[in-house]
Amino acid sequence: QVQLEESGGGLVQTGGSLRLSCAASRRTFSTYVMAWFRQAPGKEREFVAGISMSTTTTRYADSVKGRFTISRDNAKNTVYLQMNSLSPEDTAVYYCAVRMGSAVLTTIYDYWGLGTQVTVSS
Repeated sequence: QVQLEESGGGLVQTGGSLRLSCAASRRTFSTYVMAWFRQAPGKEREFVAGISMSTTTTRYADSVKGRFTISRDNAKNTVYLQMNSLSPEDTAVYYCAVRMGSAVLTTIYDYWGLGTQVTVSS
């Protein structure tokens, strides 16, 4: 099993920035993808950004392109989400996820973190 440990959530004003971190335990796999999803109150979970831990290929939701940046640190088995120019619409619980393979998909993932709250005040 893969365990995910998230950190970095909090409260920020409109236009501010936050950096989320997610560390994944490594067992027997080396080719996998890490991604971020979010779920706002009353809304469905949506894909935010993902990155291959082998090819570094990235993928972003249209709503965050140009504002969010996903990156990785393979030595720490960790993925980061730098969030800039935040708005109240970004308020949600952000979840870290992992899937086996190299394709950065927006739907099916194998392991999930517990989530971290991001709140953007207006």
